[in-house]
Amino acid sequence: MRLAARLLALVALMAAQAALAQPESKILRVTFQAAETGFDPARVHDYYSGMIIEAIYDTLLTYDYLARPAKLVPNAAAALPEVSADGRTYTFRIRKGISFADDPAFKGRKRELTAQDFAYSIRRFYDPKNRSPYAFLFTGKIIGLDELAARAKAGAKFDYDAPVAGLQTPDPYTLVVRLKQPDVNFDYVLAFPLTAGVAREVIEAYGEESPSHPVGSGPFLLKRYVRSSKIVLARNPSYRGKTWDFDPGDNARFKQIAERMHGKRLPAIDGVEVSIMEETQSRWLAFQRAETDIEYQLWEVAPTYMTDDGRLKPEFVRRGIQLDRTVDPEVIYLFFNMQDKVGDAPNPVGGFGRERIALRRAIAMSYNVDDQIRIIRKGQAVRAQYPIPPGVTGNDPRYTSVIPYDPRAANALLDRYGYKKGPDGYRRQPNGEALVIRYTSTPTERDRQFDELTKRSLDSIGIHMEIQKERFPEYLKAQKQCRVMMGHQAWIADYPDGDNFMQLLYGANIHESNNACYDSPEFNKRYERSRQLHPGPERDRLYHEMTRLMETETAWLLTDSRVRNSLQQPWVVGFTKHPVLHAEWLYLDLEPKPAY
Repeated sequence: MRLAARLLALVALMAAQAALAQPESKILRVTFQAAETGFDPARVHDYYSGMIIEAIYDTLLTYDYLARPAKLVPNAAAALPEVSADGRTYTFRIRKGISFADDPAFKGRKRELTAQDFAYSIRRFYDPKNRSPYAFLFTGKIIGLDELAARAKAGAKFDYDAPVAGLQTPDPYTLVVRLKQPDVNFDYVLAFPLTAGVAREVIEAYGEESPSHPVGSGPFLLKRYVRSSKIVLARNPSYRGKTWDFDPGDNARFKQIAERMHGKRLPAIDGVEVSIMEETQSRWLAFQRAETDIEYQLWEVAPTYMTDDGRLKPEFVRRGIQLDRTVDPEVIYLFFNMQDKVGDAPNPVGGFGRERIALRRAIAMSYNVDDQIRIIRKGQAVRAQYPIPPGVTGNDPRYTSVIPYDPRAANALLDRYGYKKGPDGYRRQPNGEALVIRYTSTPTERDRQFDELTKRSLDSIGIHMEIQKERFPEYLKAQKQCRVMMGHQAWIADYPDGDNFMQLLYGANIHESNNACYDSPEFNKRYERSRQLHPGPERDRLYHEMTRLMETETAWLLTDSRVRNSLQQPWVVGFTKHPVLHAEWLYLDLEPKPAY
């Protein structure tokens, strides 16, 4: 018995020593504050799913991690595109030897990423079956593809094999795209994660389940997925790898990052574990307990860890916590559904009649944006005056909105246009019918604060408001279907040019990115002209006119842009928030955690 016990103890000791000899897996733990909608690039319409897609797939182009302003660099392409003298033909040369992650759809063979995969991915945005929310990235641009889509919309099956003059692959490593007219942002579009190369075999193998089965050639692959709860990524063994080699310039913070990361093979981490936590307090507690490594946005509890001048409090500095602080290239806005109906019901805030414009303007004038920034954001936001945010080409820092906060004037405006109060103290429509505004939000503590502020605003002008709750994916879907009467929304830059923001109000983008369902002929005419111009005074003038039109007709009330306070644990190395990239995970490392 004694000998057996000694042998067992020896085996246990050897096992413990072997375990200690194994390096600890470097798993980055982060949270999302809203659930994903899936990982099929052509069918996704939310920021969080885009982060996962960016980690799994390869785009033709990407961005230099440290260059500011954002700078395009090759990714799956061997170099930046060759562009014809007339600006209408883009030729990309694909790197040889890039492989997709192994998947049963490939039937045991190693599958190389080719030009055909990017051509197929672009075609998918045109297929009506996919109902792509980002079809606007390509619609009306590539010769022959709109006609192919039109035939499919008329009842024919979308033909992925039909020859298209504007999309050609003369050999496996060459992609030629011919545009109907020059597009100064087209190379930015092909750096956007949702335009990544997708294997046709995978989409056809998984069909409607493809959003849950992403297979890419990027640095990570999907290891485990529990919808709206947990997303686990692992290092892709088929990934070609990169070497960390970025010029920090004169930026002191970037120089520190470069000193610690230069020359490392990427990805330096073994995987990423994402937990969906909608409530800020839960995310903050998880970070406090060192259960997560990075928290991207905790503005509701900012006074807990940060001083009034934007610095970490001493107790967090002593713990080695790091803070990366930037203003997101985004706009938050309160939008109105501009359609005459919401579903089958009349829409009291829709249409272009003078009394409807007066109602929307009065609601916008009743809303106190300063309270949103002070109370809900805890001061961690800046007022948005212009549809194009700071840091994005086309922003005008001198522009001032013509919609003031003025409940008294708002009440007078409603009186003038016949919105009289009934016995219950709430206003009725000019025709005497009841006036009820339905405001939609998500069932989170953060959005409950928006509910309260919005209701208080409408109460101040005698308008009855009902609150409708939808989970985040359903809320987004309802917006695309023009079923949201009024709500708040955010848009963060897909690419660093004003076109990416002004297109949010373009009539042709209804059911895609235009969630106000705004279709103004005068706005549309100016937007179509602006797309043909390079950044400069003439385009800026059009953007000003478009903004004044939107404000006059009051499709939106611009509110704010958030200050992103990205907190990192002491062992996180290499992090800084990029102005355009969704996820910086490829460029990070994790040092051993201290033993407490």
